[in-house]
Amino acid sequence: MPAVTHPKHQIGDSLVDYEEKVFEDVQAEPGEKALITFHTVAFEGSIGLVNLLQGKRLLRKGFDTSILLYGPGVTLGLMRGFPKLGDEAFPGHQNYSAQLKAFMDEGGKVYACRFALQALYGHGEGALQEGITPIAPQDVLDIVLLHRRDGAFILDTWTL
Repeated sequence: MPAVTHPKHQIGDSLVDYEEKVFEDVQAEPGEKALITFHTVAFEGSIGLVNLLQGKRLLRKGFDTSILLYGPGVTLGLMRGFPKLGDEAFPGHQNYSAQLKAFMDEGGKVYACRFALQALYGHGEGALQEGITPIAPQDVLDIVLLHRRDGAFILDTWTL
């Protein structure tokens, strides 16, 4: 077995060049919009959390940004906690709620499909985190079409 001759990694080391930016820092032109759709289950992967962070980046770049939670995506917008709502049962338990709140606090809009809430997951509108707007299932297509008509950047997120 060959000997390892390089020093062991230490806390605080950087393994990549995280300061070099390859592409220009794109900012929104006045009036530009963005829509992120979520058809993903909370806690079933990282894409929900990653794209909530992308939503905040889009806001900070000047885009009028909306998030659409539909299908299993509505589970990202549900109030949760244990033993009481708002309690963090384990580290990271409130990540989705915290990111959605921060997104809305910065001016982002969040919509959740009423059909998915009730028919698929057995929740009512009262289970949604404060600030999320419930919408009719017919509005799921229309919000996408409106953003498309306005030339918006649309990021569709699907997981199974």
